[in-house]
Amino acid sequence: MRNLFVPVPRLLVLFAAIAPSHANLPAQQPRAVAQPDGISLPLPASTLRIRVLSDSIVRVTATPASAPTHPSIAVVPQSPTKPTWQISRAPGAITITTPRLKVRVDIATGAVSFADALTNKPILAESGRAITPAIVQGEQTASIQQQWKSPTTESLYGLGQQQLGILDLKGFDLDLWQHNTNVVVPFLVSSSGYGIFWDNTSFTRFGDLRPFVPIPAYQLLDSAGTAGGLTLTYPGTATPPVRSADLGMTFHPVKGNPRAPVMEWNGSILAPETGDYQFRANFNGGLKVWIAEAGSEKPGNLLVDHWLQAWLTADNQFKLPLVAGHRYAIRILTDPEQQTRMSLLWKTPAPSPDTSLWSEVGDAIDYYFVYGPKLDDVVAGYRTLTGRATMMPNWIFGLWQSRQRYETAQQSLDVVKEFRKRQIPFDNIVQDWQYWKPDAWGSHQFDPTRFPDPKAWVEAIHALHSHLMISVWGKFNPNTANAREMQSHGFLYQRDLDVHMLDWIGFPYTFYDAFNPAARKLFWSQIDTAIYSKGVDAWWMDASEPDTLPGEPPSSPGDAKLYMNPTAMGTGARMLNGWGLMNSSAIYSGQREQSPNERVFILTRSGFAGQQRYSTATWSGDVTSTWSAFAKQIPAGLGISIAGVPYWTTDTAGYTTQQKFEAHPDQASNPADEDEFRELNARWFEFSTFTPLLRVHGEVRPREMWLLGATPSGPEASPVYQAELKFDRIRYRLFPYIYSLAGAVTQHAGTIFRPLVMDFPEDVQARSLTDEFLFGPSLLVAPILHYKERSREVYLPNSGSSSTPWYNLWTGQAAAAGHIAADAPYDQIPVFVRAGSILPLGPDVQYIGEKPDAPITLHVFEGADGRFTLYEDNGLTFDYEHGAFTEIPLTWIESTHTLTIGARRGAFPEMQQHRTFQIVVTSKSSPAGFSFTPPPIQTIDYDGAALAVTLP
Repeated sequence: MRNLFVPVPRLLVLFAAIAPSHANLPAQQPRAVAQPDGISLPLPASTLRIRVLSDSIVRVTATPASAPTHPSIAVVPQSPTKPTWQISRAPGAITITTPRLKVRVDIATGAVSFADALTNKPILAESGRAITPAIVQGEQTASIQQQWKSPTTESLYGLGQQQLGILDLKGFDLDLWQHNTNVVVPFLVSSSGYGIFWDNTSFTRFGDLRPFVPIPAYQLLDSAGTAGGLTLTYPGTATPPVRSADLGMTFHPVKGNPRAPVMEWNGSILAPETGDYQFRANFNGGLKVWIAEAGSEKPGNLLVDHWLQAWLTADNQFKLPLVAGHRYAIRILTDPEQQTRMSLLWKTPAPSPDTSLWSEVGDAIDYYFVYGPKLDDVVAGYRTLTGRATMMPNWIFGLWQSRQRYETAQQSLDVVKEFRKRQIPFDNIVQDWQYWKPDAWGSHQFDPTRFPDPKAWVEAIHALHSHLMISVWGKFNPNTANAREMQSHGFLYQRDLDVHMLDWIGFPYTFYDAFNPAARKLFWSQIDTAIYSKGVDAWWMDASEPDTLPGEPPSSPGDAKLYMNPTAMGTGARMLNGWGLMNSSAIYSGQREQSPNERVFILTRSGFAGQQRYSTATWSGDVTSTWSAFAKQIPAGLGISIAGVPYWTTDTAGYTTQQKFEAHPDQASNPADEDEFRELNARWFEFSTFTPLLRVHGEVRPREMWLLGATPSGPEASPVYQAELKFDRIRYRLFPYIYSLAGAVTQHAGTIFRPLVMDFPEDVQARSLTDEFLFGPSLLVAPILHYKERSREVYLPNSGSSSTPWYNLWTGQAAAAGHIAADAPYDQIPVFVRAGSILPLGPDVQYIGEKPDAPITLHVFEGADGRFTLYEDNGLTFDYEHGAFTEIPLTWIESTHTLTIGARRGAFPEMQQHRTFQIVVTSKSSPAGFSFTPPPIQTIDYDGAALAVTLP
């Protein structure tokens, strides 16, 4: 096998010269072979293949001779329609040209570059390639790396969900492997208008491959300026200060001493060279890190300020420009609550600015280049490769209520009844784990003492116009009948059982092999019999990394791949990131076979490229109830969204609470802490209103809005109750807009949750913002991310098409592009509407579908031409796959003040043949903000035929 691979010292090599010519191409041409879909070029130790999939999608592979082939779990069969392309030659190069792209292969090096076919403008060029022999988990394989040149003007996005507070990935180095709160989707998107889909499921690194390392002692100076370490103190104790170069701690709590000490380091760092340094803090508990230039009167920038639960150690990462020979003051402070570990590492400036992707197991380099140049078209290319997104059931766009956990059927049913009693719009109650007996994980059987009649329970929820989602794990106590059946076929991962691993509640367990098609069928059969037969509506697939280690997630990808090895599709290392995708396919395929015309819905903690084709959404995992975690959710969600995954959500207000936010029945909570917790819930709920899915969940404390707002005079007097109720009602009024966005996701590969770069790629300020986003094409949202903040600065990009590009949604006041100050009282966050928007709004309802024939308000915002497509279908079946849906094009022409409601396209049996549209207009001279009872300036009866209305 050794001779099959390119020998690669230092893991990266220059491209080798390619062999001489081949008769299939003109004389003097190197030995290239024309293929039906592109070309094949022999390299000294591998074969380069360029395959044309469409005008704007090209696959590039570099495969060693006789290398094994492994099927992709992400990429779906492509259209048999052959795109138009041609081959041409020039001295030293072969070029494939499509109507959109020019793909040039350098004969001397084998390097591939891409240019726009219409303008000849360069888009992307390879700068290095490596295939390194490796033995991983006993398999003779290879590690692979590809590099591309990356200009300093470029911003990079995607690769899934990271909890680093970073949106633009340029200059950051990431480890890509699935674990609680981090989701891998290996699609990288550039502000230059292209994407790279890296088709690999193993542990992957983005960026500079050098590891993060401890800061050398000689680069650390103590408080007195002496080299050798920082000054370490233990505040509040008599322990004398020491000089320490070990910027970390590991603490093992023991009985009678459950808390780590408070530790503080002070001093400075001496930069050995000029450039961008990366710092990575890995910790649980609380950590703060400040860095400033030594001698500065300023205290330094607070670069880390976060708290994590003990069982979820994670990374925080930041980047700083440092100058050689300069000293930079540093302060590190730990918080002992739930703290067992902490370390601060760094990485000196990267030797190359190039973009790089490396995977531990790959055999061959295999990536797809997708060109836009509009970023919506780039995302559409990702969906072409990995599958069309399904339509979700319409009710999932309403409010979901959850907690950890409803302990009885009656408890959850009472919550549903309270929603209806209080007339709070609501659609979905969620049953979290342990509805089974404690020793019966994986049985999927309801504990009869707490859930005596599951079918009647589900029917009672349905009778209240509500739905039930239930938590199901691919995890099994080996002593259950389901586990024994799985084990009899060899479908369970064995290592957890061999080492007698116990879960959090003290019982043995393991996970099933979701890569085995027979295991997936059996898994569905078991939950079908125990759960689906009771009428449950949707699935919560928790711990879908899979979470094979108890107490806390694996501390490294090595742990993760070890405990899921082997799989039916290869080693745990090879398939590391793919389990969640295959688990979703088990549920989706099983339910569609059982009930072919009932829409599926799955919520998963982990996922992978292609999950959108299985009716799967991702949530951001067990994030903490902290303002810092809240702020991280915005770039986390935007990162997975621009990577092509359209449906994403969070535990609104965070899952795990700090001790100060826990409500203890035997003691009064601190009023200030209670006030902060309530405001955190309100602000997070306001943000979640403008995400694809609105979902409330958390541990320790119930998060139902009337319980959060409990006061002696009732929750109605509480600002948190009033704020959440207001935004819940706004969410339901927005349903026609939101469901139309969902229709665009399925029918036109659209994106709901949008980083500003998607609409303003030339605006450098806009494309790096981590605290603003677009909800659909019309609404710019700027959440409030700090306690007691009642206004904030908002940046409004310049669309270049209007002197009045934005309107305040709440007041209707016009706003010019640029930085503005926006009010944010407790029950309001800054939301701005783009000029030219047509915003369809529905009636006040208690649940989705309550008033299907009610008028729809079309709120027009003047100042630019605009268009929107109103999408409708029956909301519950797959009939739309056969054309049973409608689209009504809406167009606003600014110069004539004409609103055109176009001819209805399509039909479905349940559609409203006649509709009433009420028109509301906002202009610079006549501001009209959002209202639950907007006075229309005109009412239109619509029967499906096109009509145009000229407005004053």
